[in-house]
Amino acid sequence: MEEQILVRGVTSPEVLEVMREVPRHCFVPRAHREQAYEDRPLPIGNQQTISQPYIVALMTDLAQVDREAVVLEVGAGSGYQAAVLGRLARQVFALEHLAPLASRAGRQLKELNIHNVEVGVGDGYRGWPEHQPYDAILASAAIDHVPQALLDQLRPEGRIVLPLARGFDSQVLVVVQKSRDGRGMEREVIPVRFVPFVRSGKSG
Repeated sequence: MEEQILVRGVTSPEVLEVMREVPRHCFVPRAHREQAYEDRPLPIGNQQTISQPYIVALMTDLAQVDREAVVLEVGAGSGYQAAVLGRLARQVFALEHLAPLASRAGRQLKELNIHNVEVGVGDGYRGWPEHQPYDAILASAAIDHVPQALLDQLRPEGRIVLPLARGFDSQVLVVVQKSRDGRGMEREVIPVRFVPFVRSGKSG
């Protein structure tokens, strides 16, 4: 898995080390555990997927998370991305709109003794304002614009990493850096394919 990540351009020693440490098979249903370390997304139930390792590594690298960072993840899914972030950041808040997935992710993180990740059920479009400001925000679902609430909850000079839908059946991973005056400066990275962003009626 590490070689597959390296050859595609993620070379951060910290990110690579964490990708080696976090056991991806623990976040994959038993039926797919033999495929856990293949570089591809896998189904996790509820019509959701766990992202391929390269994308998790790339998004983590682009977010530039350090030991003092407070991070918001939108779309916690199985908890795998949150687990990776939790090994690098001071605190991670992970929102998931599907309660069964959030519950399962929370249990798995506790079993792995990752205690600096809090999983909540809520509408990621609204962010999680109680814990702002965030140094980085990552979203694991595609949307056609950057939600203003996420930009508002981001610290100046912080980064949002998320997939943006660009017309019919097209998505691109972007990095949005917030300027000191509150504007978001977008940079496109690579074409991607994520599940669509889903709004819910609950808040974090």
